[in-house]
Amino acid sequence: MVARPLAPGVFVTERSSGVRTITGVGTSTPAFLGYTVGGPKAPTPPTLIRSWSEFVDTFHFRPAMGRDELKRALDGVHEAIEEATAGLRSEEAALRDLATTGDEPVATQTEFDKLVAVRTADWAGENVGEEDRQQAEDVAQKVSTAFPEDYAQWIEAGDHLATLCRRRDELAVLARVFEEADKNYLHEAVYGFFANGGSSCYILRLDRDQDLASEVEGDPDKRTGLAGLKTVPDVNMVAVPDLWSGEEPPETAAAILGNVIGHCVTMRNRLALCEPPPDTAPNAVPQFLTRLAGPDTDDAAFTALYYPWVEVPGVDGVRRTVPPSGHLAGVWARTDAERGVFKAPANQNLRGVISLPTLLTDQRHGELNDKGVNCLRTFPDRGLLVWGARTRSSSRDWRYLNVRRLVSFLSDSIRQSTTWAVFEPNDDRLWATLGNSAATFLTDQWRQGALLGRTPDEAFYVICDRTNNTSATIDAGLVICDIGIAPVRPAEFVHFTITQIAGQPGATT
Repeated sequence: MVARPLAPGVFVTERSSGVRTITGVGTSTPAFLGYTVGGPKAPTPPTLIRSWSEFVDTFHFRPAMGRDELKRALDGVHEAIEEATAGLRSEEAALRDLATTGDEPVATQTEFDKLVAVRTADWAGENVGEEDRQQAEDVAQKVSTAFPEDYAQWIEAGDHLATLCRRRDELAVLARVFEEADKNYLHEAVYGFFANGGSSCYILRLDRDQDLASEVEGDPDKRTGLAGLKTVPDVNMVAVPDLWSGEEPPETAAAILGNVIGHCVTMRNRLALCEPPPDTAPNAVPQFLTRLAGPDTDDAAFTALYYPWVEVPGVDGVRRTVPPSGHLAGVWARTDAERGVFKAPANQNLRGVISLPTLLTDQRHGELNDKGVNCLRTFPDRGLLVWGARTRSSSRDWRYLNVRRLVSFLSDSIRQSTTWAVFEPNDDRLWATLGNSAATFLTDQWRQGALLGRTPDEAFYVICDRTNNTSATIDAGLVICDIGIAPVRPAEFVHFTITQIAGQPGATT
């Protein structure tokens, strides 16, 4: 009961309408599995990254200089070390001659050798025993007292050489990081994703010292690999950019791709972004496809394969050829944001790409397109474009990427937004509420252009009543809601018929 007001006035009571709405889930979040040069110890569970800068701070590195500057610095420090080493030897020889010769030398050759050994270890950052250090300090006391200026010059020369050696080691570490980064494709894929319109992604760092197949498969207890991705419901694309970075044999790589695709089939709300091996000729692509699941299988409907690889400027300024999966994930995300998941992610520019190492003819493109390979093309005055939007499936229902992704989007949205119905009384009121919620949601999708039809009745149907919820299903604790949709398919082939009209000279129309 509402409490009785204590003073005159107007009082408002808010009550829930009881309407259950269905909210669309996200469609633009990929998961990238690969190698990095930094970050937590590999392998890692899925880590959410919201920008390129965050990826660099978490898994990559910020070099203090570029490659050319690093090479010049290394060359310069090596020359300086040679000069400093010669200077130190000269100072050491002069001090040795003063300390160990003459009528009454202040130190023997053995004592001076001990001093040199300890000081050299100190300059190199090495540990020295207490007894050796004490002996060296006794000799240093005698030598520095007898020849203070010469001893100071020798120590200064050694300190200078030690500083140069530390600088050389720092530059060598940076050079090794650059070399390690050259072996990886993950950072290029992540950069391409954000450059093409992506907003967030998940990173799963793999261990290069371990078997790639087992790393990709992962551990469900540690939430690594594909096993860890099962706990992340908002992932919609899966790619392994570093599949080819270790020069895996085609049969091994194809088996790993099969596991990735199988994971997507199990989850039903994500697709695998794939590419053939590097330097694959156009006529060799069909041979690689024979290593994957056939086009008439369920796996093919969750596979998007792109060809060829792309040449990029490189995040460190060095041009290289990389797999296109990261850039394509960004194109998918951009298309979803600008138009919607129902729009085919094709006829879109590739950002952050310089050129294509392989140029296709229309005939070769047609042969690959017929096999479900989405090609990247270069067109005059239009630049680099994604010129394909198919899955590898031969089924009419799942031939196009946007249809497969739309159905996954609708089913995932309805599933996540109707969990409230679990354990509710299984009666007409529940069926009506579920049916109205689904119909309202699908009507909104139709208005946005996702479904084909002049009216909602032509675009979809929702049945959730006594016709499909019988006494048997009620006794079994089941609620059945049948939904049918007419998805919009892309205009993949546009035909114009042009006819020449032979008119009379000077005739008017």
